[in-house]
Amino acid sequence: MAKQSWRLLAAALALLGFVTMAWAETEVDPGAVSDGLKAIFKYGPGTHETADRLNSNTVTIMTGTIAGTYVQFGADLASALDNGDQLRVLPIIGRGSVQGVADILFLKGVDLGIVRSDTLDYLEKRGYANNIKKQFTFITKLYNEEMHVLAPKSIRTLADLEGKTVAVDLPNGGTFVTSIIVFERLGIHANFAYIEQRLAYEKLKKGEIDAMISVQGKPSKFNSGVKDENLHFVPVDYAKSLQPDFLPAQLTSEDYPNMVPKGERIDTIAVPAVLAAYNWAPNTERYRRLARFVDVFFNKIAALQQPPFHPKWKEVALNAPLSGWSRFRPAQEWLDRNSSTMASADARRKFDQFLGDNQVRASAPAKPEDREALFRQFLEWQKNQPVAR
Repeated sequence: MAKQSWRLLAAALALLGFVTMAWAETEVDPGAVSDGLKAIFKYGPGTHETADRLNSNTVTIMTGTIAGTYVQFGADLASALDNGDQLRVLPIIGRGSVQGVADILFLKGVDLGIVRSDTLDYLEKRGYANNIKKQFTFITKLYNEEMHVLAPKSIRTLADLEGKTVAVDLPNGGTFVTSIIVFERLGIHANFAYIEQRLAYEKLKKGEIDAMISVQGKPSKFNSGVKDENLHFVPVDYAKSLQPDFLPAQLTSEDYPNMVPKGERIDTIAVPAVLAAYNWAPNTERYRRLARFVDVFFNKIAALQQPPFHPKWKEVALNAPLSGWSRFRPAQEWLDRNSSTMASADARRKFDQFLGDNQVRASAPAKPEDREALFRQFLEWQKNQPVAR
């Protein structure tokens, strides 16, 4: 019996040794694939060298609040552009457009920020700052942020909010700026309450406030989660007084199936979001890092405009101008070098958007090969069109 036990034990030990050897042969060393672990393993004699390398190619971007589109764009940039020691994008959860302007100007270590185009105009017109746009440069116009006015169905138009209490998020963001401008130009006098949107939503459901406004790129994470049959989106008419600074937009059933009946749309307005930076002097370290970021970012824009990244990336046209702003010089130089490619990409983007819009009204979507043939025909047709003078 004892001999049999020893034999079993020996066999078990042999098997354990075989398993251990097999595990050792197939084990993946995390330090071989993780840049973070590589940096930690070098901590000690090479501390300064490692720190310099990590900092020299890391770009920080101030985004917005956790439920907003800015945060999602920051996460997308980090996912698409990170490349080991070559470039790292570090998104920072922020407080919105107004605070973002202040952070770009004053907060140490902030390279970029996403802000709303009407914020700087508001600061200048209200006398909070003079020539503030000269302190900034822009990388690109990003996308349009739609105005969402959520209220009980008894509120049918924006004018019905005369004398009512309306939550416009916290004063660090940009929603209150857009709301003030819109209500003033339309001659509507509401009582604005500065309440964070999650708390505002609870108050709205309880009837403690009459409406809440959020200016975010559709479909926004917050508004997509609204499921209340007593609430709806109030339309915002594209009045003449709004046209100098805003764009017409719609909220559709495709954007918010829980809130907009199928096939219907709610008219609203939109304001551009901008990827902005401090106007650093050439030949500085911060300028160099931004130039590196631009080169990688602009070359990856096509990838960012595909799933799984936010649908709003499809609105980004890198060469779109922005009135009153100066573009970061390396960004303009990249666009100049790639002007023909950008023109073709812009034409393709417009064509796909046109085709998609028309297929919604038609039957089944075209096959990929049919789309390519149509696009080539579209380009030929475009070449033969007379040039506008």
